[in-house]
Amino acid sequence: MRAPALVLSLAALALVSACAKRTKPPGDSGICYHVVQQPDGKLKYNKLVETDTLEKCAANLEAMRLRFLRMGGTQHELVGAFQSNYIFLERIGVRTGTSLEGPRYVALVRTGDGRLAVPGAMPQPTGQ
Repeated sequence: MRAPALVLSLAALALVSACAKRTKPPGDSGICYHVVQQPDGKLKYNKLVETDTLEKCAANLEAMRLRFLRMGGTQHELVGAFQSNYIFLERIGVRTGTSLEGPRYVALVRTGDGRLAVPGAMPQPTGQ
């Protein structure tokens, strides 16, 4: 008798999770945005550049982040948006997702000197 109750509980949990609020980014083609949360909780999408790839958008966001740090800023992480995807610049690299609340996937990783690279692009030490 416990197995059917467990299955029903898991199905209900999956249904509730599927209905959870998902904040979607704009789907404008070729527009890279810097996303800022306003004091009232709403999101403001500031157009940064026009570009053709998510990687170039991430590179422009990274350049903006570095400029802010050189000017005395303290924000090490920021959020952008490009063609229906959010871009999350973090200390470990860049992750992307189709909503603010949903899963995030690795897009770029930081190299030893802090630059961004495609995962697996950097040669690994051979251990010899």
